Amino acid sequence: MKHTEILFASLFSLALVFSLVLPALAAGALASPPLPDDHSIIHSRIDGSGLVPSMILNTPPGNVTPMVAVGEVHIVGLKSDGTAVAMGSNALCQCYVGCWKDIVQVAAGQGHTVGLRSDGTVVAVGRNWEGQCNVGKWTDIVQVAAGIRHTVGLKSDGTVVAVGDYGGERSVWLWRNIVQIAAGGWETVGLESDGTVVAMGDNYYGQRSDVCNWTGIVQVATGGQHTVGLKADGTVVAVGCAGACNVDAWRDIVQVGAGTWHTVGLRSNGTAVATGPTASGQCDVCNWTDIIQIAAGLYSAAGLKSDGTVVAVGDYLDWPRWQCHDVDNWEGITQVAAGWYHTVGLTTDGTVLAAGDNSAGQCDVSAWMDIIQVAAGSYHTAGVKSDGTVVAVGGTSQTQCDVGDWTSITQVTAGERHTVGLKTSGTVVAAGDNLYGECNVGDWTNIIQVAAGCYHTVGLKSDRTVVAVGDNGYGQCNVGGWVDIVQVSAGWHDTVGLKSDGTTVAAGAENPPYEQDYGQCNVRGWRGITQVAAGWYHTVGLKSNGTLLAVGDNGLGQCNVGNWTNMIQIAAGGIHTVGLKSDGTVVVVDPPTELARWNLQLAVPPSPCVEVPPVHEDFNCGGLWCFIATAAYGTPMAEEIQILRDFRDVYLLTNTLGQALVDFYYSVSPPIAEFITEHPSLKPIVRAGLVPVVAMSAIAIHIAWTRNMAIVGLLVLVSVAPAVWAARRRGRGPEYT
Repeated sequence: MKHTEILFASLFSLALVFSLVLPALAAGALASPPLPDDHSIIHSRIDGSGLVPSMILNTPPGNVTPMVAVGEVHIVGLKSDGTAVAMGSNALCQCYVGCWKDIVQVAAGQGHTVGLRSDGTVVAVGRNWEGQCNVGKWTDIVQVAAGIRHTVGLKSDGTVVAVGDYGGERSVWLWRNIVQIAAGGWETVGLESDGTVVAMGDNYYGQRSDVCNWTGIVQVATGGQHTVGLKADGTVVAVGCAGACNVDAWRDIVQVGAGTWHTVGLRSNGTAVATGPTASGQCDVCNWTDIIQIAAGLYSAAGLKSDGTVVAVGDYLDWPRWQCHDVDNWEGITQVAAGWYHTVGLTTDGTVLAAGDNSAGQCDVSAWMDIIQVAAGSYHTAGVKSDGTVVAVGGTSQTQCDVGDWTSITQVTAGERHTVGLKTSGTVVAAGDNLYGECNVGDWTNIIQVAAGCYHTVGLKSDRTVVAVGDNGYGQCNVGGWVDIVQVSAGWHDTVGLKSDGTTVAAGAENPPYEQDYGQCNVRGWRGITQVAAGWYHTVGLKSNGTLLAVGDNGLGQCNVGNWTNMIQIAAGGIHTVGLKSDGTVVVVDPPTELARWNLQLAVPPSPCVEVPPVHEDFNCGGLWCFIATAAYGTPMAEEIQILRDFRDVYLLTNTLGQALVDFYYSVSPPIAEFITEHPSLKPIVRAGLVPVVAMSAIAIHIAWTRNMAIVGLLVLVSVAPAVWAARRRGRGPEYT
């Protein structure tokens, strides 16, 4: 009770502050003059691995030069309207750039993303273990660069600032007359106004050797183990690891980019050239045309085309190459299944198709015949034959493919390292890893459907109840109270159930303080559902009208299924979603198809606006909601949170008093949010306490100011009156209670 009183007092104080300052802030915001748009600074823009000439700072919205930047496992795009999009691994929140505005340059490091605003200030999200995101006080910046664990900023006076890992790469405070910077693994390179080059940091591979003797340089780039310089005559010089430095024959180059072990060059005719290791396909750029900017990542390269679209090669988002991902050509499909990085399709004639990662042989299904059902695990594929036997291919380190002696099987399901089979008798068999007891299904009876998650197994009984065994560290096996279930699906750390009335239930990652909460269990409001599918960290629901719903992690676009129609079956994989259409064709949303949707000059699908601070060690971006409202509503996508964001952007961040209030909220919010997360029973109380704040914010945004004052004043009275009444009751003593 004591904690509840303290929490309520804190929330009430915040609500009261909002109530009192809102009229002044809104009035000030409405009276604020527009920023002048006639002062511009033209310079070259680099993301640490690539250059875009003639960038204009302080430009009006819509005049920003689009660009791409590639980190270790994520890719960032800057749109012409000054907003940013990102996709890839979001484990450290490095893709949460959807709230950024007025951005003129982006840079991507190993696990962090940096944005330069038109006013010369800088924002950063992602890994901050080494302080690489501590850029909030920077001003007068004209270019930023992101290394593996450090961030560098070039000021308009030619000096340089840096934050992050201190291995010598930050020793740049004496630099003067710098016109461009580049950040690599553990080194920083600067181009001086006279065309010479300076460098600090690691020199293990010789990446700083002899750069001080370079002359006539117009752009520099540095990767993990080498440094590249573009000369005014279009030739290129390089020092460091041998393979990435084979650039002597390059001619007519207008921009260079440096990855860890490879180098990419952009020719004046819009084509590209690359040198270095090719195991991941990072140098497969020979077919690129109409390119206007390039960027190089760890094992990847990306190019921005003149029409605003983006192309990429290599392991640019840290997954195996999708060399056989060609499901668009599939026809006559009757069922689909999705593994971690691969997709399987069962055809009408009983043969099987597979596409995607085949590193463990999980796609070697071309010889299969007479199959009636398929299942895809992380790195293996299983199929039931019409005679009730089972075949399996793929990773066999945990004997998950030892199913050759199974008989009378009607359905199979595949998990991370185990395979489960349902027999005609309603009993169940399992093979593979049993570390958490996920294969302890021998005593199950009256089962009509099975589902395998990462390390747990779920069974649907004939009486429509559910049983589960295996890992329950995230509450994914807490299904004992479920009734009236007609289908189950198991994800990485969660379980989803479909009820006979078309509603859905879920257990697992939504339960605090579990770390893997991306909102994949937020399915309680779904209606009219006919099938559910649980992926790695996302959940998809098929509606009776053939459309889809999806919640959870969308860092790779796996939830972008809102425009799908005529679907009859769905499957959710590790980082992709597959849909089977009524005509037997297949659609998929995965990283390559999501990237293909980008157009940085047009209305590209936006990244979600999620407020997170830079993250520190032992932090999982999916699990810790750092702000009170997000912790209370359980998801950063709640409508109420969007209202608060809009109010912040329109009324708070446009004036000094509002900015101070936002800073105060950000400073006090994390510990309160963590307390709420650890005590889920407080969530409804907090949501009730936030009602006045959300209401006032909505009014300020949507109603004319002439009516705002009276309504806000009434809300202030409504907010204050209960507190005054409570105080008077307490002051009168127990006889009045």
